[in-house]
Amino acid sequence: MEIAIIAHDGKKADMVQFLNKNKTLLLQENIKLIATGTTGSKAVNAGFKVRKMLSGPLGGDAQIAARVAEGKTKMVFFFKDPLASHAHEVDINMLIRVCDVHNVPLATNEASAQLLLNAITMQL
Repeated sequence: MEIAIIAHDGKKADMVQFLNKNKTLLLQENIKLIATGTTGSKAVNAGFKVRKMLSGPLGGDAQIAARVAEGKTKMVFFFKDPLASHAHEVDINMLIRVCDVHNVPLATNEASAQLLLNAITMQL
C-alpha cells in the first residue's frame, strides 16, 4: 500500500514523531511511503525509505494528487498547519478534492492518521 506523507513546515517535526511512533508498521515490506520534498528528506533522515516528489509549493502536492487519481496512492497523511497561510493553498485544496473524488482516506492531523493506521493494523 502506498501512503503519501506531507507536512507543512510547522508540522514536520510532528510528522517525524508520528512516523517514529509507528515505525514497526510503516517499515513493513507491503507499505511504501511517498512524500513531498522536505518532508521526505526528514523522513529519510529518521530512517525511512521514501520516494520523494517535488517540494509542495513547487508541485509536489500536485504530483501526489496525480498518483491518487491514478489509483497508486491509497492513503494520504497531510499534517496541515491551520495557523499559517500558505501560498500554494490552491494546490492543497486540489489534493484534498482529488482524495474526496477518488474516495482515498486523508488525515490532516495526527489523531486521524493514527486511526487510519490502526485500521490497517486490524486488517493485517
